[in-house]
Amino acid sequence: MSAHILEVSGLFVSYGRVEAVRGVSLSIPVGGIVTVIGANGAGKSTLMNAIMGVLPSRGEVLFQGRPLGRSLVEARVGEGVCLVPEKRELFAAMTVQDNLQLGAYRLGRSAVAGGMEEVFARFPRLKERRGQLAGTLSGGERQMLAMGRALMSRPRLLMLDEPSLGLAPLIVREIFRIVTDLRKDGVSILLVEQNARAALQVADEAYVMELGEITLHGPASQLAADSRVIESYLGLGARH
Repeated sequence: MSAHILEVSGLFVSYGRVEAVRGVSLSIPVGGIVTVIGANGAGKSTLMNAIMGVLPSRGEVLFQGRPLGRSLVEARVGEGVCLVPEKRELFAAMTVQDNLQLGAYRLGRSAVAGGMEEVFARFPRLKERRGQLAGTLSGGERQMLAMGRALMSRPRLLMLDEPSLGLAPLIVREIFRIVTDLRKDGVSILLVEQNARAALQVADEAYVMELGEITLHGPASQLAADSRVIESYLGLGARH
């Protein structure tokens, strides 16, 4: 079996005549956390959606050594790939519990009950609000619910698109703590973030994406000390 749970080679994604992702290659080790950082509009979300099968693409995507080819989103979820999108895409008029149950629609009743308890153990605040409508939750609670719903499908690879977006610093720290805990439980993570500082602190490896292409790649700690990354994404104060 491959040492990488995900291998992407020469991926291209186009919107009409505009190539939003150009020849991107990356890999995620089994049980690893890999982050892709870059400015808004760099193509990070497009990359995630292409891997998930939401957008058509050219190139090769291998999951656990097997090509995903043209398989549909539902099939990729069944294989163990799950994406938490930037906008969270919750069902606002449904309760927290109903949103979670939808995340496990492919699983049996006993698996749903067990998954629900695991999610509530990881996100106690969701248990307190299980009967509350998703649309009435705070930003941090909505992010927790989006992550919890994804975990209900028991993913082997969890892709998180801007999980810290719009959240208060205290909640951001909690979200990233949960990300590191997930890795301890055997879930591999692909993390797309504009908050480069937080992403580089939790990741093993990092890629820098600019204008649809990967421009830097290496251990996260190495990139965090790279002058180009410091000046572009961390601020000059990071030198000290």
